[in-house]
Amino acid sequence: MRRQLDPPSLLIRPSEVEPFDRGGGVATIPYVGRWNSEQNLVTTGQTVFQVGRGLPLHSHNVEETVLILEGEATAQIGEDYVDLEVGDATWVPAGTPHRFFNRGEGVMRIYWVYGGRYVTRTVTETGETFEHLSERDKGARDR
Repeated sequence: MRRQLDPPSLLIRPSEVEPFDRGGGVATIPYVGRWNSEQNLVTTGQTVFQVGRGLPLHSHNVEETVLILEGEATAQIGEDYVDLEVGDATWVPAGTPHRFFNRGEGVMRIYWVYGGRYVTRTVTETGETFEHLSERDKGARDR
């Protein structure tokens, strides 16, 4: 029997969530955030990267943890690069430049959790800061 949870709890079914197209072969499926909860203290979702795609080096105003759900990733955290596989997880403090990109031959999916309700992204190259998952939060690129 499929049913919903009683508010304020949420049940997120990815197949029922409209993806946010980040452009260039990257799409995000938002789970929990200000858009569907008035009580959340974390912001969560998953992002799907096509082969060879990633987001530019950036930082957030809150901490972030990422779990690799599918595929092969490379994470750049500060000056360090590390290869990640399914089941590997990272934690990045607020303000630390980082990025993830798909180094494999198939789709890469990550599950992310931000340690806050209000999340911003600052692109390292330009210094531009904007709200997470806003219309300005696009810009996927090759590795």
